[in-house]
Amino acid sequence: MKRRDFVRSTAAGGAAIGAAAAATSGFPMPAVAQGRKDMVIVSTWPRDFPGLGLSAQRLAARITELTEGAITTEYFAAGERVGAFDSFDEVASGNAQAYIGADYYWKGKHPGWAYFTSVPFGMTTPEWNAWIKFKGGQALWDELGSEFGLKCLPCGSTGTQMGGWFNIEVETADDLKGLKMRIPGLGGDVMAKLGASPVSLPGGQIYENLVSGAIDATEWVGPYNDYFLKFYEAAKYYYYPGMHEPGGGLSLGMNKDFWENLSAHEKAIVTAAANEELAAQYEETMAFNGEYLKKLINEHGVELRQFSDEIYDSFGEAAAEVFAETREHSDLAARIDDSFQANLLEIGSWEAIAEVAFSRQRNRVLGIGG
Repeated sequence: MKRRDFVRSTAAGGAAIGAAAAATSGFPMPAVAQGRKDMVIVSTWPRDFPGLGLSAQRLAARITELTEGAITTEYFAAGERVGAFDSFDEVASGNAQAYIGADYYWKGKHPGWAYFTSVPFGMTTPEWNAWIKFKGGQALWDELGSEFGLKCLPCGSTGTQMGGWFNIEVETADDLKGLKMRIPGLGGDVMAKLGASPVSLPGGQIYENLVSGAIDATEWVGPYNDYFLKFYEAAKYYYYPGMHEPGGGLSLGMNKDFWENLSAHEKAIVTAAANEELAAQYEETMAFNGEYLKKLINEHGVELRQFSDEIYDSFGEAAAEVFAETREHSDLAARIDDSFQANLLEIGSWEAIAEVAFSRQRNRVLGIGG
């Protein structure tokens, strides 16, 4: 792979957070040595990558730390043990005990997976967390995961993502026709409805495809994560806001047999570590996005652009078609969508009265956001 030099250049001095000890691999059940359970974790992210990659490494190390070695993790970044998009099968088969990634990558196996990362016009991070933890989202996630031999927990979030990097100006929905764009999940289906050609690529392969012209545009995360992938070298226009990932929840997906053979105490610790990183990764992203957006604009000449209302209306119409088709897949897909949309309306209505209304007035009074 070409990622060896690429990752060195994008790590920007990020210190590797190593695994606590070596673990055996290839066992569907947890390997046990002198009372220790070995946990091989694979990931969809490059090693030492600021934001997503370091978050995954931090969680892997934290599980070993909190269990005082009772669960000893060995972490493999994308491409080190299996390819990024092979993580699901590696864990479902029992060849590894867990993955850390974005579950919308698996929508080809079942479209319900998309809701446990983010969907177009969906929930923001606080809304999604509320649904998962208190409004039935976790139970539906468990039901879906059980069909594939998995148990998943939320372990991170990127917040509301940017609309993406484009090598052309996007002034109307017609400008999207024929555009080759890296965009996974149901957001990619929305773009396809508008005439674009969605491409699914792991993070470590986006830059080379953008530079070569194999793709014309890409979404990734936001300024903090995007800065280190140097998309500004190949695309000038940086659009916001992203309709495709208003929340960007991440998953610690575990082999179900491994999970069920943990003690109640061990399950509680793993859950606590995942919840800790769920908060930390979101907070880290929020802390640095503004700083790195300034760097992109001031140091690299990136042009910040906002999608027009006309384009957003087109996104909305296409999204409605995508959701209707998703519901037709299966009873479970329909029930996941029912729960998601009902809670989006309820939680989002309160958010509009409290958080959104306050933010709008605060920003107006203080002159934030221009």
